[in-house]
Amino acid sequence: MKIKFFHCLAAAGLLAASFSLNAQEAKALTPVQTQVTELVTKIRAKIEANQEKIQADKSTEADFADELKSFDTLIAGQRTADPETAAQIAYMKASLYVQIIKDLDKAKALIKQIKTDFPATKVGKAADQILASLEKQAASKKIQDALVGGAEFPDFAEKDLNGNPISVSALKGKVVLVDFWATWCGPCRVELPNVIDTYKKHHSEGFEIIGVSLDSKRDALESFLKDHADMVWSQFFDGDGSDEPNWKSKLAVKYGVESIPFAVLIGADGKIIGKDLRGDDLENAVAKAVAKK
Repeated sequence: MKIKFFHCLAAAGLLAASFSLNAQEAKALTPVQTQVTELVTKIRAKIEANQEKIQADKSTEADFADELKSFDTLIAGQRTADPETAAQIAYMKASLYVQIIKDLDKAKALIKQIKTDFPATKVGKAADQILASLEKQAASKKIQDALVGGAEFPDFAEKDLNGNPISVSALKGKVVLVDFWATWCGPCRVELPNVIDTYKKHHSEGFEIIGVSLDSKRDALESFLKDHADMVWSQFFDGDGSDEPNWKSKLAVKYGVESIPFAVLIGADGKIIGKDLRGDDLENAVAKAVAKK
């Protein structure tokens, strides 16, 4: 899981000063901005202290009970005096439910409440668009939740950059990594050397990779592949990627991909071994899988 919560908070418009404030900037904050900044600092510390639990998607509403109450207090205090700020704070609360607590139903209820209570605000006017995005995220989560170890991989039949047919079933008897990435994706590029090393080490033992590029420009992808000659595996590209988490690429939609790098490792029997394996975890899983062939 990628933690995007603070990106969402920054988008609310109140927290630009919360990440690095000098003395002069701190003095310029209004009392409510100071309160929000202190609250976000508290939430940031709690997130950093509970990374393992959050990464496992085990955070609950109870874990952030105090912070949620603080949001409610701030919203109530600004409801009449400054509806715009109240709506932004409510949106920040909804973001906490989306990104950390992972309760989309609660988040949707909050956005609907913002639309009702603060219809003339920026967030209120954008509520329908936000709700549509949350619905899409809920659908993606349902798809992702089905990609579990032991489940049959739902295959695809497409063509690679060279027009050749590609599918997992065509590699029956092989261990296959379906790897979603993009040339502009920093974390993808960081992980790439490990993917290449794993491929080199185990390809002769029956390990294959199908890359799914979420680039939007074919020439950027082809240039990157030319500069990285070790990436000899097939690549799917349909030009519907972008650098925003709203991809229309047919395979990104099919597998509910909302952040990259993302990969699914499939065994020789066509069943999922695991997903989002990185570093030594990927190499160890591949080594174990090819040894069973």
